[in-house]
Amino acid sequence: MTIGWNDNTPIYRQLKERVIGMMLDGALKSGDALPSVRQIAAEYQLNPITVSKAYQELVDDNLVEKRRGIGMYVTEGASEKLLASERERFLREEWPAMLERIRRLGLDTEQLLRDTNGDRS
Repeated sequence: MTIGWNDNTPIYRQLKERVIGMMLDGALKSGDALPSVRQIAAEYQLNPITVSKAYQELVDDNLVEKRRGIGMYVTEGASEKLLASERERFLREEWPAMLERIRRLGLDTEQLLRDTNGDRS
């Protein structure tokens, strides 16, 4: 599998975000093992230090735990913690910007909601 990396963001951060996305999507659940650093480095043609840095940030964020000699595992409640923080960030940062854009464009929020639910009446 080939992944296109964004030149504007460090690769370790992009890798971390991909793992977080997998947790939010349910592809990685509490107790699941992460692929080894060597496996990810080989699969995506990355320096193992880059992969280790991404994994270490996940450990620092208490989303992943190191089990000495056996690997990295998703911590209990990681998905719920991520979901709560992503919701809070969305409401704090993204939603106000969207509302402002909606107001600037003179859009009717009720009509937008109807349109997104498939009701075009």
